[in-house]
Amino acid sequence: MLTQLLGGIGLFLLGMLLLTDGLKASAGEALKRILVRFTGRPVSAFFSGLTLTALVQSSSATTLATIGFVSAGLLTFAQAIGVVIGGSVGTTTTGWLVSLLGLKLSVGKLALPFIGVGALMRLILKGRLAALGLALAGFGLIFVGIETLQTGMAGLAERVRPDWFPQATVTGRLLLVSIGVVMTVVMQSSSAAIATTITAFHAGTINLDQALSLVVGASIGTTVTAALASIGASVPARRTALAHILFNSLAAALGFLILPAFAFAARRLDADGGSAPGALSLAVFHTTFNLLGAVLVLPAVQQLARLIHRLVPDRGPTLTQHLDDSLTEVPEVAVEAVRRTLVDSMMPLLGHVRHRLGLMPQHPAIPVSEVQAALNEARLFLGRIPPFLVPTGRPNPRLAALHAMDHLDQLASQANKPPFAAVLTDQARLAIARTRLATITDAASCALESAAAPPAIQDIQAFAAEVASLRRHEREAILEETAHGQLTPESAGALLDAIRWTDSTAYHIWRATHHLSPAPERVSASQAQPDANDDPIETREPL
Repeated sequence: MLTQLLGGIGLFLLGMLLLTDGLKASAGEALKRILVRFTGRPVSAFFSGLTLTALVQSSSATTLATIGFVSAGLLTFAQAIGVVIGGSVGTTTTGWLVSLLGLKLSVGKLALPFIGVGALMRLILKGRLAALGLALAGFGLIFVGIETLQTGMAGLAERVRPDWFPQATVTGRLLLVSIGVVMTVVMQSSSAAIATTITAFHAGTINLDQALSLVVGASIGTTVTAALASIGASVPARRTALAHILFNSLAAALGFLILPAFAFAARRLDADGGSAPGALSLAVFHTTFNLLGAVLVLPAVQQLARLIHRLVPDRGPTLTQHLDDSLTEVPEVAVEAVRRTLVDSMMPLLGHVRHRLGLMPQHPAIPVSEVQAALNEARLFLGRIPPFLVPTGRPNPRLAALHAMDHLDQLASQANKPPFAAVLTDQARLAIARTRLATITDAASCALESAAAPPAIQDIQAFAAEVASLRRHEREAILEETAHGQLTPESAGALLDAIRWTDSTAYHIWRATHHLSPAPERVSASQAQPDANDDPIETREPL
């Protein structure tokens, strides 16, 4: 009996794990597109979180992706709260799956072919089909686990009676809620705790009031897991975990309050139908109190977001706050967090360039050394991200990040050089280069913050090409004038350094902006002019 109970829980957990991992791997970029596209308002964010969690059967996967999108600036924190609430409601679909299919239909043996076919797909095929096979095998294992768990619970029901457990008093319900919390923490899955509770109730091991209390406890228990996972995590991760804890605690409190009335109504309705309350009533209860919580919280999402911001303020280095090691479990999201870190690192570099052009009276608050440290940390973080498949025809975000890092390293070196504002301003012949570089810095800032970046990038490219053409023309003219004694070698050297710095800075801003652009229309690496052919020093001509 105990072997079957443990084995059933283990098979169920393994099935959930395989199903989640397989669907995450096969969905890939679709997860990102759905979350970003359908989270404009808290209500749409709620339905996005609900749908995705119901599909992948894991609120943790949805929450983890949400944390990454908040870190990357793709979602506001208020939108993330909507997704988290939807994920909490989405986890209630497991109860419906168990009660409608796992218990009412003997699908354990019917699920065995799913396991076999899924395992073969995982071994023989590659890419998304292999990941889909993993999900298919996991789906079959869930029902084999439920059937095994059901058999074990039937044996347990012969030895254990419901009156052995705390009864339907306030104290008794609180004790059972505590047991539900412990079950969830031990199993590390509220879905497994709910499935075990539904199976135990179906077998007659516990009665309706006891089962409902355990369901409330499972809802609270998942917040303990979230709290433990947030220890030492990034600020967005801790904020998202706190939102999850607050919502689930509120929903569980509502469930505890309506529990007696729900139990009475369930018995009354089933009595009118001539039967005892079924396992489906637990799934209905779980969904009901979570939906009640959603109805109460969604209208006040903005206020809740401000409260959580005050409770969990920003701390630590601002440039690298998005780099959270837990994000490496969702590689696409982790690379997006790297991209956002690089964007945040580029902004102060643009400020330093403007300062050297004489357009800003003071240095930016973030020194170049801090930017260089952030670039090094981003490079190390990128190396810890596992490889992932990129759809054919789409740019590789990891490759784009590597290109951007290289150009930002060069831009940081340029920003550390002495100011050239005086030389560029005093010489009317070079004033146009200074004006174009100033325009490029403004356009780059707009391009990195806008979803409609390609036109801006094309303008930057055109201005950078104009600066490069000016550098070629002026170089020849300066050398010619120096040879005829019209300029001293020292003056010529200063002019050449200034125009060279302007050209190289414009080029690296253009290329970094191109690779960091958030727009999906950004051309792929194969369509873009290769970086090596654009180098302003080694390829265009020796200086």
